[in-house]
Amino acid sequence: MPLAGSAQYSKGNNNYRAFQSKAYYFGLTFGYNRSNFQIAQSKDFILNDSFNILQGIAGSGLNVSMLANMKLGDNFDFRFLPGFSFVNRKFETLEVNSTRTQIKDIESVLVQIPFQIRFKSDPFHDMRVYVMGGVKYSYDVATNARIRKEQASRLILISPHDFSIEVGGGFQFFFPFFIFSPEIKYSQGFGNILIYNGKQTTTHLVEKLLSRTFTISLHFEG
Repeated sequence: MPLAGSAQYSKGNNNYRAFQSKAYYFGLTFGYNRSNFQIAQSKDFILNDSFNILQGIAGSGLNVSMLANMKLGDNFDFRFLPGFSFVNRKFETLEVNSTRTQIKDIESVLVQIPFQIRFKSDPFHDMRVYVMGGVKYSYDVATNARIRKEQASRLILISPHDFSIEVGGGFQFFFPFFIFSPEIKYSQGFGNILIYNGKQTTTHLVEKLLSRTFTISLHFEG
């Protein structure tokens, strides 16, 4: 389509043209995250005589990862972003006959392996808009130390393995030597990460535990 081609290579997309010939991009990603537990309470929660409140509270963390981007035509990319996520999630509880809630931190160091497909608009003055979606596997390398601590304090046990779906969007800004891409992304776990332990009081009160994360990322590709 001549019109589409002329739009992509029109005046004002000089930096874009320099990168368009590359089949692969590589780079680094830095991000800020807000992570939480989505708790589905069991039917035993209504009848329990230990807690009035049991819920998750979001905490802040940081992400750092490598980035490999493969072109799938002019408007699609396949992306692989292995890296680390430092996450602080919290449980809030209120015991029966108590007026003060207790908040317990769950600090995790996650090794994350996301696979994503990205759809990008045509460029305009060395800028593009894009949307993305994909799946992510996470493993908590701090699991052993955390489980020992939780067993001692009778908290909920959490699996180190987690699978999530991801959706988001952002912008690409083409500079002479690199591409800068700010991005907003939402991740929703679809696997139950609760480990059932009959010796723990809170385990009986929870039916399902899912992860969810909101992330703001800055990608630098070249």
